[in-house]
Amino acid sequence: MHNNETVRPLTGQDYKTLSLAALGGALEFYDFIIFVFFANAIGQLFFPPEMPDWLRTLQTFGIFAAGYVVRPLGGIVMAHFGDLLGRKRMFTLSILMMAVPTLTIGLLPTYANIGLAAPLLLLLMRVFQGAAVGGEVPGAWVFVSEHVPSRYTGYACGVLTAGLTFGILLGSLVATGLNTVYKPDEVLTGAWRIPFLLGGVFGLGAMYLRRWLHETPVFAEMAQRKALAAEMPLKSVLRSHRGAVTVSMLLTWMLSAGIVVVILMTPALLQKVYHIDARTSLVANTLATLGLALGCVVYGVLADKVGAKPVLFVGSLLLAICTYVFYTTLRAQPELLLPLYGLTGFCVGVVGAVPCVLVQAFPAQVRFSGLSFSYNLSYAIFGGLTPVVVTLMLKNDPLGPAWYVIGVCAIGMLTALFIRRPQPASY
Repeated sequence: MHNNETVRPLTGQDYKTLSLAALGGALEFYDFIIFVFFANAIGQLFFPPEMPDWLRTLQTFGIFAAGYVVRPLGGIVMAHFGDLLGRKRMFTLSILMMAVPTLTIGLLPTYANIGLAAPLLLLLMRVFQGAAVGGEVPGAWVFVSEHVPSRYTGYACGVLTAGLTFGILLGSLVATGLNTVYKPDEVLTGAWRIPFLLGGVFGLGAMYLRRWLHETPVFAEMAQRKALAAEMPLKSVLRSHRGAVTVSMLLTWMLSAGIVVVILMTPALLQKVYHIDARTSLVANTLATLGLALGCVVYGVLADKVGAKPVLFVGSLLLAICTYVFYTTLRAQPELLLPLYGLTGFCVGVVGAVPCVLVQAFPAQVRFSGLSFSYNLSYAIFGGLTPVVVTLMLKNDPLGPAWYVIGVCAIGMLTALFIRRPQPASY
């Protein structure tokens, strides 16, 4: 990498790349998450009516979880080709693999029409969605970080992570809007299809926009010098970069715990444990998600300025403190819900500094494969187990979710101490 490349400022082209990548990421994450907001309706329509309610809920969430389970597989396969054929191709493919199944879910016949084939087709579409997201998130981080000068890696990854967060927000807003406009029985008779059809159209639009993106300079330079990975990239990762994989997996655990517990599970807990009404919980959650998006960018920029190690150490500590205060204060002072949840959401934004470490932990030839393997495997294990563990902890202690997040933050602080010097941006 030439020296002028690291010192140049961000250009208009960089901002264009970042905004197109973040927009695509937001739309793709919306497609992945919208299922959760309509899980009840889907459960009623895609399973036999005589099935007990708990089993139906379990199976619906099982189908949702299937999307997480196949993430590593999709991510590893797509990263393999991303390291060998180019980042841009995989970036476009992942959005197509997400848009088509989302559109299809919106058009699927229900159990009443085709019987058992309905949940099976739903499961198949969800598997495609999971594989797509497994390639998209790591691919997007690699893509933007290889486009900007290395001293802006944190900013680029933070902006992109904020984009993914907006996907969750978009899902929540669409769900709230639909439930406001349509009565529950209207949602069941067909309105539930709207967000999926919208998502499919959004996705195809984002794919069209991605045609204007260029291959990353880092990949182009490696291809030109014939310096691409000589063997299967993943093999080299597992042989020579085990330390980087361990650090990346532990930091991803913290990232997934923060998002899954504080952002995705807490609205339901606010209603069940703290008896706060659904609308207030959703408003508070929207505020927390906005806080998270802002936090991602702030922590990303800080990682560029002072380094990822201190930022992740202090950020994990702040998240632990904030989570404890949030969960312990709500009982006595529910009127503090909005400011506290917003602040806790902002503290979860420390996850915006995580991809910066993940991207810099692997050399360019195997960067996509190393990041994708660590991130997706960790997310499949911990993202899948977290809701189960937290629910079990809640049985004995209403502060279960807080203790879980605090525990994982402690692991995050310890892991931060082992962050190595970044690998060079070029190879």
